[in-house]
Amino acid sequence: MTTIKKGNKVKVLTGKDKSKEGDVIEIDRINYRAKVQGLNMIKKHVKSTKEKKGGIFEKENFLNLSNLSLILNDKKDKKKEKKAGVKK
Repeated sequence: MTTIKKGNKVKVLTGKDKSKEGDVIEIDRINYRAKVQGLNMIKKHVKSTKEKKGGIFEKENFLNLSNLSLILNDKKDKKKEKKAGVKK
């Protein structure tokens, strides 16, 4: 079984960012989701306060772990992909 961890390189299997690659920056194991750097970007509208300037900011949103494939580097530097999941 391969588990996706923070810092791993993954490839997106479905959705608007299909076949794009990136590094995992955050994992939510309870909800079975992960954030990938630079993928699944959303626009967040932030109200201005005394300390912070408001505006529209882009940030990463969570992806379901079933839509991610872990990229493993072989000893010969060939990329291998493995679907994360449970072996039966």
